[in-house]
Amino acid sequence: MGVTQTTEPAADATAGAEAAAAVAETGRGRRVRVHRAWFVAAVTFVTIIGAAAFRSLPGLLIDPLHEEFGWSRGTIGAAVSVNLALYGLTAPFAAALMDRFGIRRVVAVALTVIAVGSGTTVWMTSPWQLMLCWGLLVGLGSGSMALAFAATVTNRWFTERRGLVTGILTAASASGQLIFLPVLSWIITMDDGRNWRPAAVTVALAALAVVPFVWLLLRDHPADVGLKPYGAKEFVPKPAPVPGAARRAVGVLFSAARTGPFWLLAGSFAICGASTNGLVQTHFVPAAHDHGMPVTAAASLLAVIGVFDVLGTVASGWLTDRFDARRLLAVYYSFRGVSLLFLPMLLAPDVHLPMVFFIVFYGLDWVATVPPTLALCREQYGDDSAIVFGWVLASHQVGAALVAFLGGVARDVFGAYDVVWYASGALCAAAALMSLVIRRRI
Repeated sequence: MGVTQTTEPAADATAGAEAAAAVAETGRGRRVRVHRAWFVAAVTFVTIIGAAAFRSLPGLLIDPLHEEFGWSRGTIGAAVSVNLALYGLTAPFAAALMDRFGIRRVVAVALTVIAVGSGTTVWMTSPWQLMLCWGLLVGLGSGSMALAFAATVTNRWFTERRGLVTGILTAASASGQLIFLPVLSWIITMDDGRNWRPAAVTVALAALAVVPFVWLLLRDHPADVGLKPYGAKEFVPKPAPVPGAARRAVGVLFSAARTGPFWLLAGSFAICGASTNGLVQTHFVPAAHDHGMPVTAAASLLAVIGVFDVLGTVASGWLTDRFDARRLLAVYYSFRGVSLLFLPMLLAPDVHLPMVFFIVFYGLDWVATVPPTLALCREQYGDDSAIVFGWVLASHQVGAALVAFLGGVARDVFGAYDVVWYASGALCAAAALMSLVIRRRI
């Protein structure tokens, strides 16, 4: 698996060097090499991991910024909400930018914008600067590297193994969280929790470190190096730039918005984002710290979610091929809602077995909703399903943004996060019902 006969020459020096390094002798004496598409997928995976550092930091910054500047958690949550909203709202247009200017250019610029936004926070003194640096710049940069990046690479470079590659690249963000969360939490807790600036610089350096790999090894299309996509029987010429792709994305939105399933999918996925990125990823660490748990321990638990996130996503994809996607979503949202209702009783100074069970269970359910949601988009909208899913993903991030902000406000008002966990559990029950009433397309 993952090899093809060397019948096509590489078109540039980089491709030639990679081809020479990858050549091997099979048991039958034929010369074979790893297809260039797998190198591109590997670079994409590393890029997403490097960019995942920015997704690990917001929840760790809430308490340090509150203590140093006296900013309310609602104010800090507002900056995080802008970041999350832009992450989603930029996604539908990211593919259009890649069609117009190329994957390599868009990703390199996006990583640089993330680095600038994160790095300049070390000089901020006012909330509007946090909103500009972390909210606007990092939000725009990260939005340009959302699922559209992985989907575009997969669609261009693969005709076989698309499901496998999509699952691996989707899991890269969770893998990055696993790598960076413990490191960043350790940095922040040094010097009595006043070390948040080195953590921000670490995020900036991680993004910049990936730029050379993107520029040197990533190619926009197999035709750039004289190859067919992996698994393709015929050579696929590189398409011309599409200046009107953004207009098509908006047109598809207006068309889908006239159908009921779109609003049910978008609404349930907004609750998905609210109960994951907006709530747990942003507020779990400060909530656990409120109960006396060390920041490093809470961050490590959040990182473990990333491990089981990978397993849950792969298993969900397997189940989606065999069972009704609507029922799967209803089960996922129901289980998630029940687990959130129990979470306030599990928070304690020490990590105990019930909390470990929650982390494992929640990790398996974290993005298990993605494969069945994608399947329903394909069933309902056919050729436009990728763009429709981009807008559904935007609703996911808008939901995440609202709860990132409202969760901070609730903590300021009530002095605890309990009401947020209970409200999110109720919302998950609503998402389960919304999933069940999506009609089948005949």
